[in-house]
Amino acid sequence: MKKWLLAVVAALSLAITAFPLSGFAEEKAASEKISQKASASDLAASARSAILMDADTGTVIYEKNSHEKLPPASITKIMTMLLTMEAIDEGKIKLEDKVQTSDYAASMGGSQIFLEPGEEMTVNDLLKGVAMASGNDASVALAEKISGTEEAFVALMNERAEQLGLKDTHFANCNGLPANNHYSSAHDIAVISRELLKHSYITKYTGTYQDYLRKDSEKPFWLVNTNKLVRFYSGADGLKTGYTSEAKFCLSATALRDGMRVVAVVLGEPNTKTRNNEVSKMFDYAFAQYTMHPIYKLGDEIGKVKIQKGKTAVLTLKADQSYSVLLKKGGKKTEIRHELQVPAKLMAPVKEGQVVGKLVVYQGDQVLKEYELKSPTTINKAGWWTLFKRTTSKLFFVK
Repeated sequence: MKKWLLAVVAALSLAITAFPLSGFAEEKAASEKISQKASASDLAASARSAILMDADTGTVIYEKNSHEKLPPASITKIMTMLLTMEAIDEGKIKLEDKVQTSDYAASMGGSQIFLEPGEEMTVNDLLKGVAMASGNDASVALAEKISGTEEAFVALMNERAEQLGLKDTHFANCNGLPANNHYSSAHDIAVISRELLKHSYITKYTGTYQDYLRKDSEKPFWLVNTNKLVRFYSGADGLKTGYTSEAKFCLSATALRDGMRVVAVVLGEPNTKTRNNEVSKMFDYAFAQYTMHPIYKLGDEIGKVKIQKGKTAVLTLKADQSYSVLLKKGGKKTEIRHELQVPAKLMAPVKEGQVVGKLVVYQGDQVLKEYELKSPTTINKAGWWTLFKRTTSKLFFVK
């Protein structure tokens, strides 16, 4: 009887202690989850709209009203710089090309590098004027150089926005001066910023704190970057500030630390100090809480695909960018693995840029990221003689 009573008492004691401990554990987990949300929720408390994004993967770390359509002010010039970089890469213009300033370009108000009608300046120097001094006149001069007129260039800006899948953006000019039907969102600006950063040498312009234009003239023009973070925040090297009375203080900024690059966009901040403080806080949060896990570096071989009846029998797939995934520090350590998903063979012809498969990155059974894999080259159909030689070589050289 005593043994039975002791067993009952012991069981009751275990039940009483187990429930509070279980409840405490659940409460603690919920509390940690709430505090984690709270720590991120006030990163950009004063901004009307904001987003924090990993530049490599496009993973959104934090956002606040990120799709709200707002006047972007001079952040508009990120698209202007992107189209300029693409024109250079495509050979349409060169950095050393001279650009003659039109009367219209010289007439721009607001931030400017004070171009005179007929003055000639290189594309290189105009880029400095846009990236560092936010020159409205320099932006129009570049637009006219690339497309002939600002109107034609703006059409190109909207076409590029559509290609990037942007739903919250429409441009009416190339510099961000107040205009009807000219708007974007923090999300869309971040996407354009990521695209611009693929042209790695843009940070040579956006990350420089001070420089000069017209160095050989009697009155050299001193440039000081409007983005003070490039001087005062470790790792910051761009991208673009903006201000109008309607848009308030805006910034799309980027910073790189330990192989991890992030983009932070804030729109509608009350002043420059708050804007810079909140972007710095966003950067601090990203670098403290997250890390990059590399999968492939740019140029690494990923795999091969057989091409049936092609001039080339095998297509080699190489990383056209760095492939990586963003991981939370201190998170679960489940093994990261990746899987190449391509067909056993493709029938020629294969066009350059054609999607031929994908790279899927997993953490355990969870898909973290999928990358489209595109053909780096065109492989046309082989002629009958090439196919005949290929077939006979297999017949005679089989081991």
